[in-house]
Amino acid sequence: MNMSPHASGAAALDPAAFARGLHIAGAWKPSGSGASIDVVDPSTGAKIATVPDATVEDAASAVEAAAAAAPGWRATAPRKRSEILRRCFELMTERAEMLATLISLENGKALSDARGEVAYAAEFFRWNAEEAVRITGEFGLAPGGANRIVVDYQPIGICVLITPWNFPAAMATRKIAPALAAGCTVILKPATETPLTAYALAALYEEAGVPPGVVNVLTTSAPGPVTAAMLADPRVRKLSFTGSTGVGRTLLAEAAKHVISSSMELGGNAPFVVFDDADLDAALDGVMIAKMRNAGEACTAANRIYVQSGLYDAFAERLTQRMSALRVGPGTDAATECGPMITRKAVDKIDRLVQDAVSRGSRVLCGGSVPQGSGFFYPPTVLADVPPEAEMAHEEIFGPVAALSRFDTEAEAIARANDTEYGLAAYVYTRDLARGMRVAAGIDAGMIALNRGLVSDPAAPFGGMKQSGLGREGGQHHGIAEFLEMKYIAASF
Repeated sequence: MNMSPHASGAAALDPAAFARGLHIAGAWKPSGSGASIDVVDPSTGAKIATVPDATVEDAASAVEAAAAAAPGWRATAPRKRSEILRRCFELMTERAEMLATLISLENGKALSDARGEVAYAAEFFRWNAEEAVRITGEFGLAPGGANRIVVDYQPIGICVLITPWNFPAAMATRKIAPALAAGCTVILKPATETPLTAYALAALYEEAGVPPGVVNVLTTSAPGPVTAAMLADPRVRKLSFTGSTGVGRTLLAEAAKHVISSSMELGGNAPFVVFDDADLDAALDGVMIAKMRNAGEACTAANRIYVQSGLYDAFAERLTQRMSALRVGPGTDAATECGPMITRKAVDKIDRLVQDAVSRGSRVLCGGSVPQGSGFFYPPTVLADVPPEAEMAHEEIFGPVAALSRFDTEAEAIARANDTEYGLAAYVYTRDLARGMRVAAGIDAGMIALNRGLVSDPAAPFGGMKQSGLGREGGQHHGIAEFLEMKYIAASF
């Protein structure tokens, strides 16, 4: 493992400057209790800022602000909403380096990954700026001829958006942009590990022309009571959550009490299937993206890597060479290729999964142990011959660990890929297009990357099957549809 020194490139950025308060009704406010939450740099474990710890009363204020702003935003012409969203995209693009540095500081991800996230996050504003003016209805004659059938699409109402720490910009904009394009107002609750990016973006939205109260942001160490209070308000009509399946189930139960429309982007356990006829170099390039993007801390990360027996040894050897050569260090160092994990608890979980696999017969080809020193680091690791009963075959690793297993037949590959309660993403490498399409059809996942290591695209519907979620984000019309209510009018003239 190559360790790079701590970067000085972030010295000019003061992360505490973005912790101005809860963002409610266009104003920066302290928590009603006066309590705060520490924000830590995962590269060092040192505190870099504190943000307010919102109470149930603060949450009620945010709903009130969203409700007050709702009529005006709903009545804003689609073209005007589009122009504001486009300006959000432009400002994010102009300030990409600042936002990427901030993400690296509070999240720890490599600066190159943070830059990619900012570009991806900004794209949701550009895409939905274009979608805002394309919300159309339907008009037709009823089969009986007695009346016309009119179908209209209206903003669903106030939306509660809950986002995780691993993509603090992109997971927020993927929800906020379509909600605003649809004419909804929102309350964003970002993860307490990475709240600074959300607050920085809130100020940017305001500068772009988003009216006060349309986007409200609050952080809390009591997400259960705070979220429950917001969902209990009858004016809240939408919940959109990205996070673990366990938390998603709890939120769905809470939303069910009030019959609130819910979108859930939950956990993953992505298989990465490589057939003997695959282009080895392309497959290695792809697995490095699918596994090591954001140091493996992604729900779409390749969690189980299945390689056909004829290519297995060469693939394992070449992957080990690439993983061993990765430069590990602070996210803000431009030379870093693999940053720290988000917390010490995350490191402990990864190590537990690795040690379990080794105890069951897996071989460590590189990495495999927690390094000494400050920060929350885990080395890029390759494990060979991971058995089906290993815990990491059924639980998200969420770290830089490549778990290799071999297979012999196409049917075996599909069966092992589907041997999970999750169904978010999957990756398939083969030169045989017919086989690729056949395997893609056979794998139970919402997204399949065929001869690609990257599946996410703002123009494509993102979401999963089974325990990986409900609904879709992004796409030509799929993402914005989650924030629209369909109304049917039977009209006689």
